[in-house]
Amino acid sequence: MSLLEVNNLCVKADNKNILNGLNLKIEQGEVHAVMGPNGSGKSTLASVLMGHFGYEVISGGIWFCGQDLLRLKPEERSFCGLFLAFQYPIAVPGLTVEHFLRTAFNAHRDKKGEKTIKPQEFRQYIQPELELLKIKNDFLDRSLNDGFSGGEKKLLEILQLTVLKPKLAILDETDSGLDVDAMKLVAKAVNHLLKTKIAMLVITHYQRILHYIKPTHVHILTAGKIIESGNINLVKKVERAGYRQFEIDNVKE
Repeated sequence: MSLLEVNNLCVKADNKNILNGLNLKIEQGEVHAVMGPNGSGKSTLASVLMGHFGYEVISGGIWFCGQDLLRLKPEERSFCGLFLAFQYPIAVPGLTVEHFLRTAFNAHRDKKGEKTIKPQEFRQYIQPELELLKIKNDFLDRSLNDGFSGGEKKLLEILQLTVLKPKLAILDETDSGLDVDAMKLVAKAVNHLLKTKIAMLVITHYQRILHYIKPTHVHILTAGKIIESGNINLVKKVERAGYRQFEIDNVKE
């Protein structure tokens, strides 16, 4: 069985159908880009994979590492090796970045029966990740996302990713709000992780992040369905003629 397997997934929210028979398979070490216009269902896919309570799965199934993902709580999905970098991370005043990261890291260690580590050990552990992302140490003392710029929020999401080292990372519109320099830092960290054979699902409606993170597979999502899949040439097709060419009425049966 594939690392992630989504079969004929149909999802609704607020009595509106959003995903309409979506199919997707991801293997270890692959980088899949899901592209599409606003409202096509991209972020819904990310939320459903991670177990967001606001969506109702009508039919279909999701399996991750051979387990029925729909039976697992969000934290159980995380412990299994699934990670979501949020499009809009929330702020939590009073909770420091370090405490948040260390708590999540130790929760994963505890779940695997490993000894948790103390604050000073944790600071030493994440130093290479901080250097990779060019994040200063005093960043760890700030309240989680409180007063952060859009770029800082996204860098923190990627810092979490490098700390937890999941089996599959979902990047939901990670490129939004990033300038070119921040984009390059994010891509550098992601490409560094890809050397460990982690799998990635990159969700975006822009092409620029895919100039830095090279996908092995590209999918076009329209009206809740993946209607075309291919390689990097599909990204170039989008750049040439946009998404209107993929509208359902324009796709030949």
